[in-house]
Amino acid sequence: MDRLSLGVLASGRGSNFQAIIDAIEAGRLNAVVKLLVVDNPNAFAVERAKKHSIEYLCINANEFTTKDDFFLGIAEELKTRGVELVILAGFMRIVRKPLIDAFPHRIMNIHPALLPSFPGLHGQKQAVDYGVRISGCTVHFVEEGMDTGPVIIQAAVPVSPDDTEDTLSGRILKLEHRIFPEAIRLFSEGRLRVEGRVVKISGYKLDDGFVVNPRLS
Repeated sequence: MDRLSLGVLASGRGSNFQAIIDAIEAGRLNAVVKLLVVDNPNAFAVERAKKHSIEYLCINANEFTTKDDFFLGIAEELKTRGVELVILAGFMRIVRKPLIDAFPHRIMNIHPALLPSFPGLHGQKQAVDYGVRISGCTVHFVEEGMDTGPVIIQAAVPVSPDDTEDTLSGRILKLEHRIFPEAIRLFSEGRLRVEGRVVKISGYKLDDGFVVNPRLS
């Protein structure tokens, strides 16, 4: 089976980018990262790319006339390298129509909350402030709205009354590193199909779609 060609977009440390690299190198994910695109020249994700001999580009949004032109430029770079699936690994911009149109239902993002609850920034803080008993993370396909795309995988963790944004974020991040590579694996195996707002997983098993691990600390 041919390896799935990935393009990764990041703005910061790229820990989910590293989790994907680790899954590939461990043989758990039949894929190859063709290109890392960052919008921040100081993003630590670049160091991860260098360490693993992955091509990277820093694309400055200020060099484009419009935001749409910026995303069109990214789409062209990804297309040139034969990218089949685009991964948002801490990319701190709302993806716009030119990139979405270039990769329909082929852009994945991970969000640190159980969508549709707490979209946008600081999902972990929103969960703590709201006093919910369960939080987690969601891998979803990207649409034009903020964190509104069809859900692929979710993972849940309990929220303690003593949790802070930082403590909850740490537990959620561990699950992010597990389910993001899993969602990519399902895509690579041709097992995902979008019907309206619902992602259908062929050969579905419970742990394909929803992971609950309350003892993860």
